[in-house]
Amino acid sequence: MTLPKEGKLLRIFIGESDKYQKMPLFEWIVRKARTEELAGATVLRGLEGYGANSRLHTAKILRLSSDLPIVIEIIDTEEKIEAFLPLIEDAITDGLATVEKVQVRFYRAAEKSE
Repeated sequence: MTLPKEGKLLRIFIGESDKYQKMPLFEWIVRKARTEELAGATVLRGLEGYGANSRLHTAKILRLSSDLPIVIEIIDTEEKIEAFLPLIEDAITDGLATVEKVQVRFYRAAEKSE
């Protein structure tokens, strides 16, 4: 698979404890992206953050949170990102999604040795 030099980055901000269809929401989104053959996805776990409700989520030792911020980044063409958003939108009841332009410098996988 190749990507054009101009792509889109979908960034989704959710909570670690968010669920959809009895599985962590971030796992469901990544699996959905793979099923839809998007170029790639990465899940990042935040140390601290807050969202629309202004409730602070932190990993500080005195105040352990089981709902740390999660950021999912997915890069592909504009067409594929725009087609993917409606597939996941209803699953995200508490969160934020942004789309921004990215310049793809390279997209490659190491060749498998046999």
